[in-house]
Amino acid sequence: MSDRDPQPVERQLPTEEARDLLALVREIAQREIAPKAAEEEDAGRFPREVFTLLSESGLLGLPYDSEYGGGDQPYEVYLQVLEELAAARLTVGLGVSVHTLASYALAAHGTKQQQVEHLPAMLGGGLLGAYGLSEPSSGSDAASLRTRAVRDGDHWVLTGTKAWITHGGIADFYTVMARTGEDGPRGITAFLVPGDAPGLSGAAPEKKMGMKGSPTAQVHLDGVRVHDDRRIGEEGQGFSIALAALDSGRLGIAACAIGLAQAALDEAVGYATERRQFGRPIADFQGLRFMIADMATQIEAGRALYLTAARLRDAGRPFAKQAAMAKLHCTDTAMKVTTDAVQILGGYGYTADFPAERYMREAKVLQIVEGTNQIQRMVIARHVAGPEGR
Repeated sequence: MSDRDPQPVERQLPTEEARDLLALVREIAQREIAPKAAEEEDAGRFPREVFTLLSESGLLGLPYDSEYGGGDQPYEVYLQVLEELAAARLTVGLGVSVHTLASYALAAHGTKQQQVEHLPAMLGGGLLGAYGLSEPSSGSDAASLRTRAVRDGDHWVLTGTKAWITHGGIADFYTVMARTGEDGPRGITAFLVPGDAPGLSGAAPEKKMGMKGSPTAQVHLDGVRVHDDRRIGEEGQGFSIALAALDSGRLGIAACAIGLAQAALDEAVGYATERRQFGRPIADFQGLRFMIADMATQIEAGRALYLTAARLRDAGRPFAKQAAMAKLHCTDTAMKVTTDAVQILGGYGYTADFPAERYMREAKVLQIVEGTNQIQRMVIARHVAGPEGR
């Protein structure tokens, strides 16, 4: 790892409070997260104590209402917090994004009573959330999910298996989409399921090429009973709730991708300015200078794209197209930039002595989660050219 301190990102923040918030996040990231990242990722260790600290610091509910323990921050600010966290360790940045995604359904569609009862603990009480939409046979085609919820008096009985669940098996609560009616999107309902509910269990975590510290696992629901007061929204509204959550969640992934890419660029620039060949730093050679320029440009473009989408969201305007564009561009940028960082470091980039190889392995999953980049292209094309088969 380079001894050169990276230049801080030039950020446009709307308030002095937001600048203070970002300074706090950078301090936590540099002191508590980054120093342990390589060792803990190699060991596959999830840093639960970091999430406890983030909760105590008011950083797990930033875009939500302060009445329920949130931070009252616009998405424009929240996403830049995610970027800083992901630059220090993607497991943490992505974990905060997933927790925010898991809290969305209740925060946006829950009743006042549900919000009063559950949101304070979810947003600032040290709890960790997970989002249960995907299944072994329904990923991109999420509307074909098979997990079923059957009414039994004033309870629902949930049976099925969720797959690819970040925080699966360790989460304190799950926002679960289950079928309560007809096939297709109109028969799906959302539920808030406690992590310790009888009949809920997590399988062994998947063995992944990257993000080994972030547990991803199947979650089995074997006759899990939840009271009707844990149903979120109306029956049959679950799929529309899920899609609305994913629009915002994709912005979280975009911000995490830019944080990861920025970390890789900083590492590459630090190495290139210190490594000498042919009597001068390799950063003096035009071939590498052009690579660094392209990396920096793509990162800056990605940051501008996700912030544009965030500002549309904050203004209450449609942002689904821009969210898909941001997710697509930023995650493709992360893959390209991290690969180029390995190339700039040469043989050292391929070793675990430097973080570049970890960044490259981690970047790949960002092109897959919360809608593959092929799905993002479909979403964008529908907005631009209209639906297929007209």
